[in-house]
Amino acid sequence: MTYKLHKLLPVSAAVIALAAMSGNASADQVVKIGHVGPLTGGSAHLGKDNENGARLAIEEINAKGLTIDGQKVTLVLDAQDDAADPRQATQVAQKLVDDKVAAVIGHLNSGASIPASKIYSDAGIVQISPSSTNPSYTQQGFKTTYRVVATDAQQGPALADYAAKSLNVKTVAVVDDSTAYGQGLANEFEKTAKSLGMKVLSHDATNDKAVDFRAILTKIKGENPDAIMYGGMDATGGPFAKQAKQLGLRAKVLSGDGVCTESLAQLAGPATDNIVCSQAGMAVERMNGGAAFAAKYEKRFGHPIEFDAPFTYDAVYIIVDAMKRANSTDHAKILAQIPTTDYKGVIGETSFDAKGDLKHGVISLYNYKAGKKTLLDVVKM
Repeated sequence: MTYKLHKLLPVSAAVIALAAMSGNASADQVVKIGHVGPLTGGSAHLGKDNENGARLAIEEINAKGLTIDGQKVTLVLDAQDDAADPRQATQVAQKLVDDKVAAVIGHLNSGASIPASKIYSDAGIVQISPSSTNPSYTQQGFKTTYRVVATDAQQGPALADYAAKSLNVKTVAVVDDSTAYGQGLANEFEKTAKSLGMKVLSHDATNDKAVDFRAILTKIKGENPDAIMYGGMDATGGPFAKQAKQLGLRAKVLSGDGVCTESLAQLAGPATDNIVCSQAGMAVERMNGGAAFAAKYEKRFGHPIEFDAPFTYDAVYIIVDAMKRANSTDHAKILAQIPTTDYKGVIGETSFDAKGDLKHGVISLYNYKAGKKTLLDVVKM
């Protein structure tokens, strides 16, 4: 009996091995899509919102089933934290390259997207930012950089034009947070403001970790401007507006999409109602699929959209659309299809120009009433 058992063991092992090989042959192909945004620090709520949008799309696509070149594909979100820090952004970009992702959605901040973009370019991996608005991001000559929002070269002028024509602003003080995003937006606003005849009384710089703005605001109070333009994110823009109100400044606070969030009321308190801000994309309430997306998002995550979740959601679908057209999950073949994208999704129709910018950018303008973000106007650029 012992002899027979010995003879059977190798046969059984071989059968098991063949069965395992057969199972692997029919297993789904796993394809990683990278996402990067700040998951720690002052903008963590915005980074998580972006990540959630991408995750929702991936869950939907996997539930429906995806087949590329005759093989079932399972998408996995490779989510990374750059803390909105340029140095950390390059480190996680290299990690995603090493992880062999098929494409990257991110980064949230221009100051992170720009340094990371060279790493993706060198690796030949497409990068679609859902929220980086500094024009320089797509002006580096890389064939891998794309975005699904308008740029500050559109957002700054739209905000300045509204201030001049609708708010009758004659004099303005400008403050930026010294980041690629905040400084770039403030500069674009300032150029247009001057061209429209507004008097720019001063331009001061703070930083994106600041908590006390009283020195700058006291100086600005002495200048008595009609408005203050603040280039930065809500984590600093909220306290900036709050302290301006506490110091008794009469000026309206103008800002861009970094400040224009649902969380602003918690950060600025009653001063929220003194803010007018812009967003570099179509307002969710004006998106054809906006209401349905907002409901899906809230059901899945238990809270409303914060900021750019619809843009990361569509970015995933744009990448999958390129996969389908390439009939491949290879990153180089996906990249080759992106320039001819013509995708209709939640945020509208997405097609790119030769630099990777949207062919038809849209700017939405908001104010706040009793702390609630309220649409003022949509400007097609």
